[in-house]
Amino acid sequence: MEAVVQRGLYFEELQTETLYVHSPGRTVGEADNTLFTTLTMNPQSLHLDAAASASTEFGERLVNSMFTLSTLIGLSVAQLTQATTVGNLGFSEVSFPRPVLVGDTLYAETTIVEKRLSKSRPDNGIVVFEHRAYNQRRELVAIARRTALMQRLPKPAESSGEETP
Repeated sequence: MEAVVQRGLYFEELQTETLYVHSPGRTVGEADNTLFTTLTMNPQSLHLDAAASASTEFGERLVNSMFTLSTLIGLSVAQLTQATTVGNLGFSEVSFPRPVLVGDTLYAETTIVEKRLSKSRPDNGIVVFEHRAYNQRRELVAIARRTALMQRLPKPAESSGEETP
């Protein structure tokens, strides 16, 4: 029986001038925000203290922006980098144009800004992703450029000269 294994795209399969729309979205719950904020040792009252946050211009707690960034990248993994990335090389131009609130649903999309073969690692390529997150009202809530080292397509196995049944 043939097995189909879920994976992301190899370097050669990633295309510039293509919009990758990721699915499903992710609704952010109160426990997500509280757990992420406390796990990462971020005691910011804007994320944890409902009473203090009520007096801010937002009138309520905001979802930790690092949770938003992590979720944005995570939403892209299955489609783009699952089992095909070597690792992240860096993030740049990260911004959060609107706050994310508990109950918002995040949706993500990605474009490939640039790609090139690695000079020092011939089996890899370097890709610059631009990830964008939107809420359920299609308002842009996060944008990040991520540079990653990606695997190239596997080389075909050498033929042994024998036919397989």
